[in-house]
Amino acid sequence: FMKRMIGIIVSTAIILFSIVSFAFAEELHWGFKKATDGNQIEISSELENMLAKYDAIYRGDPQAKTIYLTFDNGYENGFTERILDALKEEDVPATFFLTGHYVTSASDLVKRMVKDGHIIGNHSDKHPNMARLSEAQMLTEWQNFDKKLKEVTGLERTYYTRPPEGVYNETLLAVGAKNDYRHIFWSIAFKDWEKDVRRGGDYAYNELMKQLHPGAIILMHTVAEDNADALPKFIKDAKAQGYTFGSLDDLKPKSSN
Repeated sequence: FMKRMIGIIVSTAIILFSIVSFAFAEELHWGFKKATDGNQIEISSELENMLAKYDAIYRGDPQAKTIYLTFDNGYENGFTERILDALKEEDVPATFFLTGHYVTSASDLVKRMVKDGHIIGNHSDKHPNMARLSEAQMLTEWQNFDKKLKEVTGLERTYYTRPPEGVYNETLLAVGAKNDYRHIFWSIAFKDWEKDVRRGGDYAYNELMKQLHPGAIILMHTVAEDNADALPKFIKDAKAQGYTFGSLDDLKPKSSN
């Protein structure tokens, strides 16, 4: 009897492990080798094809010296106003990917983003691992965020989304595309999300300039004072190298061409 019970327990454990493993097997993490010397980053042809299938993007035209600033805002750390000031001073558009918490806790800054002409992106309501949600839960995260944003700004909804921590799968891309949420990844990033770690403005500036390349979509986090310090100089020096700053709205989906 005991052998039989042990056998049943082991078999059940194997089945449960297999189910969990299958459920998370398609969990993907956005990452790449950093760009250098003005060259594009490279990703696999399989991933390129998957992104193209759902009009998801990580860069603009690789032949055009246009770059796109995007910021992720999970919570306010006191530096977003300086970032907005620098963007306004240099007349540069940006997209801010916000969480539901940010919208409700920093509503004045969100209103200013809209007033200054920036795009609001959907970084989910609760900042979960989106690849581990059901299709209904994915949609709920985006729609709950949109409800909060509408209450604060009057905007009906968002059209660009970015998964928390860059974790995604093909189902997430498909559900987003089906509901007019276009996934925006990035081709320039660096470690800037630790709110209590101070590396200095030169660190952020050097990371941005070293990785700079045509068509880049740049990811920065507003919690970092380093980014607020570096942004004005970076914008000026990128312009001096012949770069212009574009809006994500300029990057039309292939399906709309």
